[in-house]
Amino acid sequence: MKIKKEDNIVKIIQEYPICREVFMQFGLGCIGCFAAHYESLEQGALAHGIDVDALVTELNKAAGL
Repeated sequence: MKIKKEDNIVKIIQEYPICREVFMQFGLGCIGCFAAHYESLEQGALAHGIDVDALVTELNKAAGL
């Protein structure tokens, strides 16, 4: 199942640990942030001015999806 912008940040990291590298490449250091437990990927990306569609694409590539 592909990673979507509606998915929870922590859930993505738990299911696909390799994606941690992609988050760091995009400057999204919320992996350890409390907000990551309840924010969607889209919410986190928008809060940091990151192109969510590009992030989703790269996360899916890294996860092999």
